[in-house]
Amino acid sequence: MLRRNAILLLLCLSFNRLEAQQFGLFNTQTMFDGFENPAQKTFMLDYSRKFSSNFFLPNFGITISNKGNNDFVRTLVNERKYEVGNIPLGSNHYNTLSVNSNVYLATLRIFHSYKYQKEIGLSWQVKSEGRADYTNETVALIHSFKILEESGLTNFYDALNNKGLAQSYHQFSLSYRENYDKKLAFGAKLSLLSGITYNRLNITESNFTQQGLEKDIVIKLQGYYKASFLYSDELRKRDLIPSFKNPGISVTLGTTYTAKNGLFVMANLKDLGVIRWGKGSAIANFDRTILIANPDTLTSDEVGNKITDIVLQSASRKAFYALTNAKIDFLISKSFNYYTPSLILSKNVFYKGGEVAFVNKFSYKEFSLSAIPNYNIDGLMLFGLQGMYKTPNFEVYLGSDNIFKSVSQFNGVSARDATIGTGYNSASFYMGVGFKFGRIVEHPQNSSTMPGINDNESSFFRRLFSVFSRKK
Repeated sequence: MLRRNAILLLLCLSFNRLEAQQFGLFNTQTMFDGFENPAQKTFMLDYSRKFSSNFFLPNFGITISNKGNNDFVRTLVNERKYEVGNIPLGSNHYNTLSVNSNVYLATLRIFHSYKYQKEIGLSWQVKSEGRADYTNETVALIHSFKILEESGLTNFYDALNNKGLAQSYHQFSLSYRENYDKKLAFGAKLSLLSGITYNRLNITESNFTQQGLEKDIVIKLQGYYKASFLYSDELRKRDLIPSFKNPGISVTLGTTYTAKNGLFVMANLKDLGVIRWGKGSAIANFDRTILIANPDTLTSDEVGNKITDIVLQSASRKAFYALTNAKIDFLISKSFNYYTPSLILSKNVFYKGGEVAFVNKFSYKEFSLSAIPNYNIDGLMLFGLQGMYKTPNFEVYLGSDNIFKSVSQFNGVSARDATIGTGYNSASFYMGVGFKFGRIVEHPQNSSTMPGINDNESSFFRRLFSVFSRKK
């Protein structure tokens, strides 16, 4: 059988990043907001209880999108048919596939003290993110090399110049936030990482040529490949359990500022970190040209195996380090009674990716509805929608970063009809729930036992900044 998993992995389904980040949850003072944006406060004096948790009810979000060969992808997803007859070949056309998920499995957040509004949080989340830029010829080759032969073309230059990166890992975090003064707040999130899988591919030069009466195939591939595993059968279900054989660390830093006129500003440097992928990992630097004689006497499986072997047989087992997908976020917002608009800018630090989102939040008592137009660096326009019910001690929400495409995709899959939907393909969904419990965190005028009132504690960030000022 064709090593279809390997060909997908090596030639097209390597990912790099996700764009959508559940922007509708920013500046909502939910648990998700507090853990993703660590300077945000999540407790309300005189109303909230001291502890908050999701009680192992996952807060999760997933987004998938593909730009390019839209009808082919829609037929593949909706009708389960791999029809490549209408895909143009020899045009050097690239497609982009991006996938992301972010799941908070367990959370606990504690109101520490009234003075400086200190909050401490513990969380366990699983993150997966990726992007692939892949060619039409790759799509055809996955099905059968004979499609290239039947196209009438004999030379396909740069036919397999695919690139991308995919990674997934557990993230165990300790977060802390406090007010510096009445306007300014700081927060930090320190994380211990346990890598699950990692794959990175960059084919910089490739040729697929057929020559002679027997239509012998000449394949050239040049580039590099890094992965936490080499063959798909090396993956086991137990790899999903955190073992720290691929350890890492990351940090998130954040700040918020609230002006007298109500203008709210937030900035974050998120998930700046590194993972050491263990000695069983693989690195391949390849630059090879092979001849496949009499290909018509071989099956598509056998031809596919010879192509993937260019990469697989060049690999050596060794450990390596890889950066996490760090981001810089900036938000500016101001409330006008029931309406709160927010402008959000987000940019990846090391990898390709960036977004601009405009969150329009409409509130009525405990209910809110947010409409979120969003434009990303791939030229895709998304429209998100989010509904939320939130009290000082309970929150539940659900939404989509791309509501119209998600509904269209769901309808097409349900009806098994590829004619449903137009344009690029995408689906997105997220939801979450949170509870607060314990005693009420009362204002000191209402209680004599409020933590942080009758002690001599000081601000961590004030002490930190005073050290830097003394050094100057």
